[in-house]
Amino acid sequence: MLQKRRTLALKPSSRHDFASDHEEYDDVSCQKCGSGDSPAELLLCDKCDRGYHLFCLSPILVSVPKGSWFCPTCSNHKKLQSFPLVQTKIVDFFRIQRPVDSQTDLNQENRKKRRRTGSLVLSKKRRKLLPFKPTADTARRLEQMASLATALTATGTDFSNELTYMRGMAPRSANCASLEHGGMQVLPKEDVETLNLCKSMMERGEWPPLMVVFDPREGFTVEADRFIKDWTIITEYTGDVDYLRNREHDDGDSMMTLLSATNRSKSLVICPDKRSNIARFINGINNHTPDGRKKQNLKCVRFNVNGECRVLLIANRDISKGERLYYDYNGYEHEYPTEHFV
Repeated sequence: MLQKRRTLALKPSSRHDFASDHEEYDDVSCQKCGSGDSPAELLLCDKCDRGYHLFCLSPILVSVPKGSWFCPTCSNHKKLQSFPLVQTKIVDFFRIQRPVDSQTDLNQENRKKRRRTGSLVLSKKRRKLLPFKPTADTARRLEQMASLATALTATGTDFSNELTYMRGMAPRSANCASLEHGGMQVLPKEDVETLNLCKSMMERGEWPPLMVVFDPREGFTVEADRFIKDWTIITEYTGDVDYLRNREHDDGDSMMTLLSATNRSKSLVICPDKRSNIARFINGINNHTPDGRKKQNLKCVRFNVNGECRVLLIANRDISKGERLYYDYNGYEHEYPTEHFV
């Protein structure tokens, strides 16, 4: 029932007016594949006028960006700078409440919670959500956090593990689950406790076992850094909350539906371009190929949590160490173009 909400690619393949420049650009071909096919997905550099298919770029683009766009040669992209693997810097970046390597009775409480939750998963009535299990090695947890800090810094994004309500956007009072068309499933009390436990662990530096890596084709993507059990909470999808009506022509490629209201003017989306967490970097499957669907190992679900809408990414099968995380961006609305996804 959940999808990433995307703006479909615009028909013009560049910022130029094709009505007047049709003849001038009629013979443009892609610098990568050499073909002039798929002109609606052929993007022209605003500096050199060379053409590139959206799906031939590395990483690919899903839609024509607004404003100026420069090709890889003209953009002079700097080499990706890794975030310093320094505990104090990482603790400050994520606003950790205590040293990452400290141990308290919370760990024992977490283990008890996992055992209790694990036993209840066997219930035939309803499966219970599981909290993630942090990596025991504190040095490795620092590497995991540094990988996310690298991705956030490279994309100019501040870390936020909560939904944020900014002036000029939708107020928190607008996030009302009762407005959902057809109703929204309520997250049971015990699962709310599990979600809060995950949040508390992260605030104390007990990080989910995930590593953000950069792939030339997919861009930033997320890998499991240890075995993850089916029905484990991976993360909440966070960012700035805004009305959909304010973002319908936004070229952001990571907006997530938060509230699909009966009254469309009250529908909300999560915009992670300014503030976000690791959810922004988890990639989607290719909906058009059988192999693409086989890669899905997460599901994206909206829940009513104490009257407010929240979006969770949850493991929908056991995930092996080193396996990349994928979920379906489209759900039921089928707005996101995934035909060129790996």
